[in-house]
Amino acid sequence: MFVRVLYHDHCFDGAASAAFFSRFYRDTFHGNAQFAYTGMAHKASQIFEDHLFDGEENAIVDFKYSPHPKLTWWFDHHQSAFLNPEDAEHFRHDTSGRKMFDPEFRSCTNFIAAVARERWNYHPADLDDLVKWADIIDGAQYNSAQEAVDLGMPAMKLTLLIEGAKGSGIVQKIIGWMMSERLSDIIEKPEVQEIYQPLYQRHQQTIDIIGRRSACTDGVVWFDLVEDGIDGYNKFIPYYLYPESVYTVSVSVSTFRAKVSVGSNPWAPQPLKHNLATICERYGGGGHPKVGAISFEIHQVAEARAAAAEIVEELKAR
Repeated sequence: MFVRVLYHDHCFDGAASAAFFSRFYRDTFHGNAQFAYTGMAHKASQIFEDHLFDGEENAIVDFKYSPHPKLTWWFDHHQSAFLNPEDAEHFRHDTSGRKMFDPEFRSCTNFIAAVARERWNYHPADLDDLVKWADIIDGAQYNSAQEAVDLGMPAMKLTLLIEGAKGSGIVQKIIGWMMSERLSDIIEKPEVQEIYQPLYQRHQQTIDIIGRRSACTDGVVWFDLVEDGIDGYNKFIPYYLYPESVYTVSVSVSTFRAKVSVGSNPWAPQPLKHNLATICERYGGGGHPKVGAISFEIHQVAEARAAAAEIVEELKAR
């Protein structure tokens, strides 16, 4: 049995979801299943092309829904799980029992684990640590911003690598290892360390760059990384630098998009008043109530900056 798994690329929860689903499918349905992985990224004009669904079984985990007739499994936990109302309606009429959505879960990995346990009585105890850390990381359940930025635990180190690695090759190797190996063993592999160490040095430099580029006014941290060529950063750095902050808005660019990131401080000194996914949806983006993003075409940096400026003013006026 050949199974294609589409997962949220460069995301710890996306990788962990792919690993847990694969292990669940192999142990429960086809012991000789062969898996191939495709990393998915949010884009300004999101489409699911036919060639993506080339498996005998095709799954999407931790990513938006597709009504493609060859999609056989789907798990997601994002508020903004559907590209349009038609896709949402298509999902509501599904009768397979293998396409599932619950935005109440902090992580998609934990969602898959819960469904597998409740419906199929499946609970691989050796993956409990993977599920726990996916929930901590995707749900921002750290004890402090400093803990999140210091990267003291193996899962946090792997998050830096998964989010910052060029290409998807090493991420897909990690998915394979996550199916049966401890996170502490994965991070110590020589080929993982070879990629991790330069990324950790860049992480330290990024803290300094964000410190110079950012300002905090009325509880909102704002910065622009376009000129620095930084396409991703540890999302807790702003709260480490500005403990008094409530929200963060930033602009960055990668090889395929301009991006506005919008986040909230898990340790905010006052209650949150905004649903950030809802705000981002107005600009074609989405996410979770406490964190969201908007993707623009690569040439739309000016539009991304304009949207970010509007969101900053909206959040400052909370």
